[in-house]
Amino acid sequence: MAESINGLYKSELIYNETQGPWRTVEDVELATLGWVDWWNHRRILSSIDNMAPAEFEARWLEKQPTGSPQSADRVASAINMAAEHEPLVGFTT
Repeated sequence: MAESINGLYKSELIYNETQGPWRTVEDVELATLGWVDWWNHRRILSSIDNMAPAEFEARWLEKQPTGSPQSADRVASAINMAAEHEPLVGFTT
């Protein structure tokens, strides 16, 4: 699995002509942070009804019973996280 993720990272970000040219290591590091954020929070997954992971988690937390460990604070946090993310150039949701 890790090899396929590394391959996607390289093809979608590192070798993508619309993302470069990379002038410094810091440029690559910042772009990598953005890509990882997109991968973990905003990419659409068919396995969870074509939703982003942050949106799926927010909906799941909303369905939890009141008073459960998944309290209203966590629900609000997940919803805010899903709403605050803006798409990066070259990465669409």
